[in-house]
Amino acid sequence: MDYISPKEAALKVKRWPKATIAAGCRHSVGLKADGTVTAVGDNKYGQCDVSGWRDIVAVAAGNVHMATNTGNAHTIGLTSDGMVVAVGWNKHGQCNVNDWRDIVAVAAGWRRTVGLKSDGTVVAAGRNNEGQCNVNGWFDMVAVAAGDWHTVGLKSDGTVTIVGNNRYGQCNVSGWHDIVTAAAGYLHTVGLKTDGTVAAVGLNKHDQCDVSGWSGIVAIAAGSYHTIGLKSDGTVAAVGMNEHGQCNVSGWRDIVAVAAGCVHTLGLKSDGTVVAAGDNEYGQCDVSGWSGIQLPGKRKNRLNR
Repeated sequence: MDYISPKEAALKVKRWPKATIAAGCRHSVGLKADGTVTAVGDNKYGQCDVSGWRDIVAVAAGNVHMATNTGNAHTIGLTSDGMVVAVGWNKHGQCNVNDWRDIVAVAAGWRRTVGLKSDGTVVAAGRNNEGQCNVNGWFDMVAVAAGDWHTVGLKSDGTVTIVGNNRYGQCNVSGWHDIVTAAAGYLHTVGLKTDGTVAAVGLNKHDQCDVSGWSGIVAIAAGSYHTIGLKSDGTVAAVGMNEHGQCNVSGWRDIVAVAAGCVHTLGLKSDGTVVAAGDNEYGQCDVSGWSGIQLPGKRKNRLNR
């Protein structure tokens, strides 16, 4: 397929990006072209019970820091009419999103859910011990991302704001500019710039922030301790912890979207199939049978006019 330049691709997804694949800690989610959703992996809390969902335009999967070794996860779906559905673990109210309206993008972190409204404001539900849900004052946002303990908002002017835990400097983004999308891991934050380069702050124990040499990037994803970059030629770059092979993506080709879970990585190909690398203890990488997954930016509906 033909790939556009990093800048063109970045600008295209700047407003209200919608993920059609999502990776939780121990499960994976895919949005099909017909608006239905499929999921594989750990289903201890019903986080894979999405077979009844219809008319979905974006998905998100709640993550859990890999060290907790639990199945405490949830899955979020955004409907074409701006409403949100949720299944899975709800101890902290992270699935209490039924009354949300006019939502245009969603993100799911550890024990919480974040929704971006069409007017640029943001709502959040779930655990707020570190202030990660304190988004009531946000405005003029065009994208959101959720890490374990921090929440990221991208403004229309290309700057970034973050609330929540900042123990390792994962919220130190005041100097960032020209950002077109952001991703949040366990304790690090990644930003994609209009020129196809990438910035990262936060914990770098496993080199997950060593992205300064990247170029030609059009999309990014962040796992617990690894960072993924999709290049304009359809190949994929990865840095960070690779204990489970989650960074073994150098052979991937024709990729149009990426997602990162705790210790696994997903890649959506241009033919609607999905590839996976990393930990598969719970079957979260069993995506070889998937087909017809929605390609980014293709589906026509009220939310991406």
